[in-house]
Amino acid sequence: MTERSAVPPRRRRRPGLLAATEPVRALASAGAFAAGLPLLQLAPRGEPHPVLVLPGLMASDTSTRVLRIWLRRLGYPVVGWELGRNRGPTQEIVDALPRLLDRLAAEHGTAVSIVGQSLGGIYARTLARRVPRQVRQVISLGSPFGSGNVDDTAAARVYRRYSSQHAPNARTTQRRSTARGSLAGPLPVPSTAVYSRWDGVVDWRACRQEPGPRSENVAVHASHLGMGHDPAVLWVIADRLAQPRHEWQPFRRPTRFGLGALFPPEG
Repeated sequence: MTERSAVPPRRRRRPGLLAATEPVRALASAGAFAAGLPLLQLAPRGEPHPVLVLPGLMASDTSTRVLRIWLRRLGYPVVGWELGRNRGPTQEIVDALPRLLDRLAAEHGTAVSIVGQSLGGIYARTLARRVPRQVRQVISLGSPFGSGNVDDTAAARVYRRYSSQHAPNARTTQRRSTARGSLAGPLPVPSTAVYSRWDGVVDWRACRQEPGPRSENVAVHASHLGMGHDPAVLWVIADRLAQPRHEWQPFRRPTRFGLGALFPPEG
């Protein structure tokens, strides 16, 4: 019996079912966002500081529009990356992101929080390692930077399709990072990794980091495509951005008004 046939058929079918239902579940998150908007207005608000939002693979700033509008309403100066569609670490992206971060930090006179969806979260973690003084914190949404079944996923296949356009030094860095697992290791800044066991695009196990004094993992019910407008995810982002810069504490799920029901059971 092969290793593949030894896996129960029900377990083998689950990733395919999750992937097939991603668009429908993303729409469900959008509906939940609209219905839950009054409660989301109760989300924590903190010190206004710049927030950079990075899109996922094959997405652009359009995919993060709802998230950016909502964060702007909470009082944060928010910007997208303005680099078009994310086809992976092309030379343009590798060169432009550090310049964008430097400009934002200089304009506002303070470090920048980075929210990255999927591949955008990997960029965010890379920036935090390169220039930690300019990064206030990193929040990744379904970003497969850790150990897990990374190579045999829908996202990985799309990523490989565009690998010829990626910067040579980025490909080398990625191989070394994967081999050492360094991207999943503690960052020099506070970091929150949001993941979902119902992710139909990437392996949720690869979206978690090593927990530490300033690093955590937060589980949600969201689909991969719906994370940018899922109520639970938006609450987590607001709560994390509201943390005082030098007084970071781990996330605690809300208990008021039944908001705890938005999150999976703990444990």
